[in-house]
Amino acid sequence: MSELRLTGKSEDGGHLSLVDNAGNNYSLRISDTLRATVNQPRLASVPSVDEVETMSVKEIQRRLRAGESFESVAREGQISLEKVERFSGPIMQEREYILDRARELIMRKDAYRNDLTFIDVVLAKLTPRGVDKEEITWNTWRLPDGIWHIEMHFPNRDGSGVATWNFDMARRALSATDNNGAWLIDEEAPARTASTGMIYSPPSHPSRVEEPKREIPRIADLFEPVEEKTETPRLAVIRETPSAADAEDGITARAKVPSWDEIMFGKKSEEEPPNN
Repeated sequence: MSELRLTGKSEDGGHLSLVDNAGNNYSLRISDTLRATVNQPRLASVPSVDEVETMSVKEIQRRLRAGESFESVAREGQISLEKVERFSGPIMQEREYILDRARELIMRKDAYRNDLTFIDVVLAKLTPRGVDKEEITWNTWRLPDGIWHIEMHFPNRDGSGVATWNFDMARRALSATDNNGAWLIDEEAPARTASTGMIYSPPSHPSRVEEPKREIPRIADLFEPVEEKTETPRLAVIRETPSAADAEDGITARAKVPSWDEIMFGKKSEEEPPNN
């Protein structure tokens, strides 16, 4: 095993420059895990008596496990950044361990029946698009329900892209939580949860004013009623030639009672045969 010597930092301050005995140069990214590992021996140190305890070690580690940054924990707890780093070692190692277990999770088999891990599937999507795996960064933190949230940043045409998943360590199950995560592992995009909301409007708002109901008139009511005029049939007086006996009594004519046809239809009934 070659021994590496530290020669300094990169210009952006994010990497350490190393060199081996043969003069070969190496670069090591300065991550939170590296900082925690370097500061691990300080876990046994005794804190200063004069230091005011405003946040317990358990609370510091709980916040780091939930994904809070060192600076945020120090600011919220009103403690020094060095104290946060002092107790961060086990938590950062745990988060790195979870990432390793997720990246080696077998997702599917290829055409030759070889196992493809989670990292294999992701790189198979990104490498053909010119993404260097060294430019990919990973992060994880534990959610309140015990599921680990995994976040990956990668360069794209917009500068930087992000993909997220949820990893159930107990069930060895991984599922995408955004569109990029689903695309990288060839899953369907997760459905968005529909949310409902209430909109308040005062009683005088037009949307709450009820218009008076208008009764729809019937078609028959649109026309004036037509009074049917019925004409009462009138009796017609018909003079008939009186008989010989009537003539002796001085009657020259007599009235005839109209028939039913004549009353209803104005139709003259057939003449009766003359009396002999």
